[in-house]
Amino acid sequence: MERWLIHDSHSFEFVKNPENSFHVLVKHAGEAGVPVEIFEPKKQPGILVIGSKVVMKNNQISRYLGFNPEEKEKFEKKVGDYCYSLQAIHKMIEEDGKQKIGVYAVLDSKVDINQQTLFEAVDKVAEMHEKTARFLLKTF
Repeated sequence: MERWLIHDSHSFEFVKNPENSFHVLVKHAGEAGVPVEIFEPKKQPGILVIGSKVVMKNNQISRYLGFNPEEKEKFEKKVGDYCYSLQAIHKMIEEDGKQKIGVYAVLDSKVDINQQTLFEAVDKVAEMHEKTARFLLKTF
């Protein structure tokens, strides 16, 4: 995979994460140039996860943190339904003091994991990142 990234002129760095066999951060992916992560979870060998994290704006974080549990659940369902419509696996994340929405694609078959499918998934995740960010701006 490292050769593929170099061959396709992607700028990337390795990330230390004890939960993953390897973890790479592609600094600028897709048309919008968003950061995309590629990793293989140690608990799921042979699975390649491609994902990006949409950072909520400060005013969105303040509003979200002010929600009661029912409102948080309703918001998270709305985000989940939207991500499902994009065919994205999603996860609400609190990281570095920020609320983030991770959007992910998974390649889980050795037949599916090749240079073409990897870059298609990277582009798809970058697009999902941008659509999710626009969704948050419009609805939240």
